[in-house]
Amino acid sequence: MSDRTGHVGFDRMFASGRLTVGLFLPLWAYTGDMTALRGQSALVREAERAGFAAAWVRDIPLADASFGDVGQVYDPWSALTWLAAQTSRITLAAGSVIFSLRPPIDLAKQAASIDHLSGGRLVLGAASGDRPSEFPAYGVDFEGRGRRYREAVTAFRDLLKPSATGVDMLPKPVHEHIPLLVTGSSQQPLEWIAEHADGWLVYPGPTATADGPVALGKKVAGWRGLIPGGAFKPLATNEWIDLAEDPRHPPTALRGGFVLRTGSEGLLELLGRWQDVGVNHAALGLQHGRRPAGEVIAQLGEEVLPHFPAIETVAPRVPAW
Repeated sequence: MSDRTGHVGFDRMFASGRLTVGLFLPLWAYTGDMTALRGQSALVREAERAGFAAAWVRDIPLADASFGDVGQVYDPWSALTWLAAQTSRITLAAGSVIFSLRPPIDLAKQAASIDHLSGGRLVLGAASGDRPSEFPAYGVDFEGRGRRYREAVTAFRDLLKPSATGVDMLPKPVHEHIPLLVTGSSQQPLEWIAEHADGWLVYPGPTATADGPVALGKKVAGWRGLIPGGAFKPLATNEWIDLAEDPRHPPTALRGGFVLRTGSEGLLELLGRWQDVGVNHAALGLQHGRRPAGEVIAQLGEEVLPHFPAIETVAPRVPAW
């Protein structure tokens, strides 16, 4: 069974038995001054030239000091629209949009619009939300987010289909659908994720030793065993790295395992282990590293990406607007 879907963004990231590498934004942390975030667009273009498969943004509506991580400052839809204009072939991915907080009509309208403006490059992570402080601000019950999530996923997909009624949502996606990666459990049983997701985005667990990839591999195998008909569905994960200049610097867990400090040799070993256990994409975040993001992107392009290149696909459509 072929794992090519005809969706240019999805197919650039995912293939059975292959692992590709993406880049999580922001590339450096917000510290109270928006002007300090300048320059990231140019580095995303460098990442595209270097061969990264995807550029990822996050959906964090409110800054919550208790989390200690402001994360994505810009609205994800605005950021993705900007990146669509700044790039031409790198997949644009969200990791992830909070489906339980947003009206499905708005989700579908925004996603399909960005999909068209990017030539069909959008891949959408969909989460139920894990920051309780955001839900009262939206007037939404945090405990009911699992039910709202399922309803939003169904409505989102229905809105993207051709309608026979007099009222319709436009535009429709370039490739007839927009792939949804369920994020974490999103308050759903594994069987539901296996049936309804186009792919699964999960946290990696420990990454400084081989134990973490082994455990992740068991999770991957258990999930794939539930997929109806044995169809290929990809598994993506992510890690925040502090890449050392010395390629031989040993993998070291920092900040309680939230960040991995490693040289490129250790990173290659980790990515190889992930690929061996069935992971198809690794999104790397640089914002907690010690070195300038441009240096790290260049080093990854020279020492890591040749081993895990983006997958060749047809060219994205040229936006008509």
